[in-house]
Amino acid sequence: MKKLQMLCLAAFAFLYANTTFAQDTAATNYDQGFRLGVGLNGGLPTDGDYDWALGGDVRLQYDLSKKTSLTLTTGFTNLFMGKDDLGNNIKDVGFIPAKAGFKAFVLKDQFYVLGELGAGFAVTNGYDKTTFLWAPGIGYANKYIDLSVRYEDYKDFRTNQVALRVAYGFKL
Repeated sequence: MKKLQMLCLAAFAFLYANTTFAQDTAATNYDQGFRLGVGLNGGLPTDGDYDWALGGDVRLQYDLSKKTSLTLTTGFTNLFMGKDDLGNNIKDVGFIPAKAGFKAFVLKDQFYVLGELGAGFAVTNGYDKTTFLWAPGIGYANKYIDLSVRYEDYKDFRTNQVALRVAYGFKL
C-alpha cells in the first residue's frame, strides 16, 4: 500500500510539474507584435438616406496574446447620395474615421469578434460635423487575408451601415 501511495504521489507531482511548465512556456514564447492591414470596404446603409458606402482603411493591430489584440483604424469612407423621406436629394458625406478596438479570436485562432469605438470627421460637401461611431463585427483572418462583416453606426449623421471589409495584412 505504501508503494502505491508513493507511486500516485510521484505521478501527481510529475503531471502537476509538467502542466505548470507547459503553461509557462506557452505564455512566454508567444511572439507579441504589430500587424498592419490595408483594406477596402463596401457597405449598404440600413436606412433610406444613403444608397451605398465605399471606403478604404488602414488598421494597426497589436497582438496582446495569441487570442487577443488591440486595434487602431483610420481611412476614408464615403456615404453616397440618397433621398430623404420627402424625396429631396441628400449630399454625399465623406469622412475620416478614427477608431480604437479590441479583437478576440474565438475559433481556431482565425475566426474573431471585433468591437471598435471612435469618431468620424466629416470632410466633404461642406459638412463640418464630427460624430461618435461604434462598430461591432465578426471576421476571418489568416497570415495575410482579413475578411470581416461589421455593423457601423454614425450617431450624428443619423445613419448606419452593414459593411464588408477585404484586407491584406502583414507583420511589422
